[in-house]
Amino acid sequence: MTSLLIIYHSRTGGAQQMAQAAFDAAKEEAETRLQRAHETGPDDLLSAGGYLFVAPENLAALSGEMKEFFDQAYYPALGKIEGRPYAQMICAGSDGENAVRQLARIATGWRLKEVHPPLIVCTHAQTQAEILAEKTISETDLEQCRTVGATLAAGLSMGVF
Repeated sequence: MTSLLIIYHSRTGGAQQMAQAAFDAAKEEAETRLQRAHETGPDDLLSAGGYLFVAPENLAALSGEMKEFFDQAYYPALGKIEGRPYAQMICAGSDGENAVRQLARIATGWRLKEVHPPLIVCTHAQTQAEILAEKTISETDLEQCRTVGATLAAGLSMGVF
C-alpha cells in the first residue's frame, strides 16, 4: 500500500494552499489523494499507506473541523493503521505548537510513525481583521510544503517507511 492521503481543513485558505503545494509535489512520487477533513472517513484512512495532516491552529488548538475528523475516525481506525507513516503541517497566526502537540498525541494513539518533523507556517495574523482575512502563503513556505509532500510520497513509493 503506497498511496498517500493528504487530509486538510482550511477556513481562510492558508492550510489549503499548504495542502495543495504538498499534493502537487507528492503526486509526482506516489499515488496521492487530497481530501477535505469533512469529506474523509475511516475507510479513507484504511485504504492509504501514509498520511499528511494539514490544518490551521485556532485558539491554540487544532481547528474544530480537523478535530471532528479525528473524533469520527479515531476508534474505527484504531488498531488497523498502526505503523503507517505520517507528517503534519500547521498554519498558525503566531505559534502552532499546541496544534502540533494535539495532533501528535492523536497519531501516537493510532501508533502512527512520524517520518518528517512538523512544519509550522506562521502567518503573523494577530488582529481580528488579519485572522479572518484570506491568507497568502509565501513561495518560500510553499516550497517547504512541497518538500514535505514529496519526501513522504517518495518514502512510501520506495518502501522506506
